[in-house]
Amino acid sequence: MSIADLSAVAAPRAERMSSLGAALRQLARQPRVWVGGGILLVVAVLAIFARWIAPHDPLDQDLLHMLAPPLWAADGSMEFPLGTDGLGRCVLSRAIYGARVALTVAVAAAFGSMLLGSALALVGGYFGGLVDRLVTYVVDLWLSFPPVVLSLILLVGLGTGVDKVILAVVLVDWTRFCRVVRADVLLTRRRDFVLAAQLIGFGHLRTMLREVLPAVVPLMITLFSIEMGIAIVVEATLSFIGLSVPSDITTWGQMLADSRNDMQSAVWVMLVPVFCIITTVLACNLLGDGVRVALDPRLRQREG
Repeated sequence: MSIADLSAVAAPRAERMSSLGAALRQLARQPRVWVGGGILLVVAVLAIFARWIAPHDPLDQDLLHMLAPPLWAADGSMEFPLGTDGLGRCVLSRAIYGARVALTVAVAAAFGSMLLGSALALVGGYFGGLVDRLVTYVVDLWLSFPPVVLSLILLVGLGTGVDKVILAVVLVDWTRFCRVVRADVLLTRRRDFVLAAQLIGFGHLRTMLREVLPAVVPLMITLFSIEMGIAIVVEATLSFIGLSVPSDITTWGQMLADSRNDMQSAVWVMLVPVFCIITTVLACNLLGDGVRVALDPRLRQREG
């Protein structure tokens, strides 16, 4: 094969660059991206500026205003817009501060899972053979443990703390990235532009990073946004049973646990964290779905 032929075969790389610009334009036209990204942006702003936005300290107890109703109720007041819980703590302030832990765990755990799972998938899918079988064996072995039970075991051994929760989620959910990305790498490594790069003389590392990796990045971005929602649910579940963070840190799962005794008389104390969890997870899924449609040419044609 001549150099001209190799250049012609490698042309899809330039096409990928032009398709990236088209994908970004398509991304801006996706209403799911705007809705999901907008909700996450609001939650992020509330979390970052919680100290200035929250009307009260989330741990301050006002025993004279226990189970105060929300603003729209008959006896509601502007002092506590969403009412108070059984210890007189402002529900709105606790929900705003709870967004800090939720987003921290979501972003850090999803990023860690993506790095670990995608790295193993890239190596196994590219080299194939014994390396791929070894990666597949490790994934299958890890998946034999129930995720919730594995998370509980890890947190019991590691202890409580945001960093421990992030590590537990990464160690449990990296397999999701590995299995899905590996399948895409197996298809990409047979593409003409990858074979052309190998024939030109590119080393394995250069081929993986410059040819294979860009082709699977859209899938990784989609999985990342979906994993954020999963991490939020996992953190809320663990904090609900008291295995997430210390009691002096406010989380949405902890708010749910504290509201169990007051569900009948003050249902808003439970509905607020439920609404926060559902809305944030829905935003992550909408963003992931919109990004997937924008970056996948086949789905773009189907949507069109």
